[in-house]
Amino acid sequence: MATMTPKKSMRWTSADLELLPDDGKRYEVIDGELYVAKQPHWHHQKVCGQAYRIIQQWCDETGEGQANLAPGVIFNNDDDVAPDVVWISNERLLTALESDGKLHAAPDLAIEVLSFTGNNERRDREAKLKLYSRKDVTEYWIINWMAKEIEIYRRDADELQLAVTLGSKDIIETPLLPGFSCAVVEFFKGVT
Repeated sequence: MATMTPKKSMRWTSADLELLPDDGKRYEVIDGELYVAKQPHWHHQKVCGQAYRIIQQWCDETGEGQANLAPGVIFNNDDDVAPDVVWISNERLLTALESDGKLHAAPDLAIEVLSFTGNNERRDREAKLKLYSRKDVTEYWIINWMAKEIEIYRRDADELQLAVTLGSKDIIETPLLPGFSCAVVEFFKGVT
């Protein structure tokens, strides 16, 4: 009697992502698992733009780094993601940005705006939180545009821990961005 060996599950890589169609979907690989996001909600994109604008304004005033929208971040062959917004210090940017136009090291700050479809929320709250913890992201913000809240995770030793959840009446400040201060409600302008 022949025994069947369980089929080894496929591990997706950055090379596999290059072969996928350019169809408007966002494809990411986390720990070898493929994640596909559909076209985002209007308010999701609006909040991404607001977050970028707010952080970039601080960058323009201080010269301390750069913000960007959905850049490719390739940590290794089987961890290839595109956070909604990142901030990276000038110092980190010098070694992280490679000739392919992607970051190959952790940004200082990664921001994900929740999408409330399928496994997208679980991906941001679980898989990406673990990934960013492993890969030396200093702060991780999860923005919930429906509840108008921002969860801030900060590095505590070897992992990101929830430091605070801010509502629309709060002010967001962070030691990561010295002198940065903004009313949380500013992230949700134009979002009903």
